[in-house]
Amino acid sequence: MSGQARMTMQENNDKATTGVVGLDDILSGGLSRRHVFLLEGSPGTGKTTISLQFLIEGAVRGERCLYISLSETEEELRESAASHGMVLNENIEIFELVPPESLLDSEQQQSLLYSSDLELGETTRLIFGAFERVRPDRVVIDSLSEIRLLAQSSLRYRRQILALKHYFSKSGATVLLLDDLTADVLDKTVHSVVHGVVHLEELSPTYGSERRRVRILKYRGQSYRGGYHDFVIRTGGVSVFPRLRALEHKSSFTRDTISSGIDQLDGLLGGGLQRGSSTLLIGPAGTGKSLFGFQFIDAAIKRGEKAAAFIFDEELGLLFDRIKQMGIDLEKMRDDGLLHIEQLDAAELSPGEFAQRVRDRAASFDAKTVLIDSVNGYQAAMPEENALILHMHELLQFLNRQGANTFLTVAQHGLVGDVKSPVDVTYLADTVILLRYFEAAGKVKRAISVIKKRTGKHEDTIREFKIGDGGLTLGEPLSGFQGVLRGVPVLISEKQSLLPLEGSSENF
Repeated sequence: MSGQARMTMQENNDKATTGVVGLDDILSGGLSRRHVFLLEGSPGTGKTTISLQFLIEGAVRGERCLYISLSETEEELRESAASHGMVLNENIEIFELVPPESLLDSEQQQSLLYSSDLELGETTRLIFGAFERVRPDRVVIDSLSEIRLLAQSSLRYRRQILALKHYFSKSGATVLLLDDLTADVLDKTVHSVVHGVVHLEELSPTYGSERRRVRILKYRGQSYRGGYHDFVIRTGGVSVFPRLRALEHKSSFTRDTISSGIDQLDGLLGGGLQRGSSTLLIGPAGTGKSLFGFQFIDAAIKRGEKAAAFIFDEELGLLFDRIKQMGIDLEKMRDDGLLHIEQLDAAELSPGEFAQRVRDRAASFDAKTVLIDSVNGYQAAMPEENALILHMHELLQFLNRQGANTFLTVAQHGLVGDVKSPVDVTYLADTVILLRYFEAAGKVKRAISVIKKRTGKHEDTIREFKIGDGGLTLGEPLSGFQGVLRGVPVLISEKQSLLPLEGSSENF
């Protein structure tokens, strides 16, 4: 056996992987073997599902597993597993802790332990007896609430937990204790005794589905990914979305200049955009922010690259029809496997899950152009503005480090005159493109300008642009106007020309 193979086997033996997508990541590989861990959370946060995944993962690896239930029947546990499509094979034994016959009347058909029926010592004896019979590698005890009720005092409860810990530490098993936090007084006794604590919680926003998140409160002798991490419970089990840290992800690429596919737009951008940068498209509703984003996607695909678009605000069918009229066939790009495009529901999506989706597209799909349309929808998924900025900062940094060009759209409040942004993310983007409506000769026109570019020079002019059947057309700089960005400009030069309307010739 090679040294590398022995090292890999040793690493695998040191950690018991949980089988929960993303959870092993934040636990730096899983749970340290031969230790006792606490999994706590209110009812409905996913403790039972995670514990079943933990045991199934062990069973798949050929380990003996034991589920000791003090609160649910074996039938309920098997039904819960079946609802997720989980298979509890012969390596997993469920021990439903029942009171001894001496405490039951012959006429009773009771199969579930109630705290009033059994003394604490007898409960402990039954737990140890089940363990000695099975000799498992992984154990789940569900739940500590029953033991806490039997103990009746904090001192007795602590002594009982210590006894369990000392017993299991000599056995070599990895133990997961479940606690549903239903006690009237918040008791941190177990926190000080166990090797690690995994805390689950559920949030109820004013509108939309519940949000669940996990946090590692303690892990002795082991580094872990701190903070809160979003997770979901779906058919198949729990999936955790580790909090993104851009510094951990870096790739090498050439920072060349990419084109938009429109010469005048490239000129406005000082020749184009640098690869691995982010661009913010900001302006009132209807000014063409999405279209500019898809223009860059179209140019990327024509270069032979792949792209991804995440749409918060528009139904995909309407979007496909609208953009196709501009000469960009998004459906064909998707069907050809060159474009990943999906519509997102902000009310059903957590920021962590969204970041994970974007990461997956950048990694597995190798998307080099990413469009997020819009930040307004993203903000709806993350009501706390400060946290939104931090989430977006890490996401943009991650994509930049992968050599991807990211385009964000922000719809400002108002149409002309004094317009305001719902959230200020201009400082996060490397390039900021400003779109505006303005009035000229009794008609509504559109103007574009680049107000920021970190990666090089750009034009400081304001240009008119037109959206037609052929896509985007940019005109000459609006040097004959003053006050275009305010919406109602003043003509200061009779030589100023404007783009003609469809089917007509027009000069101002």
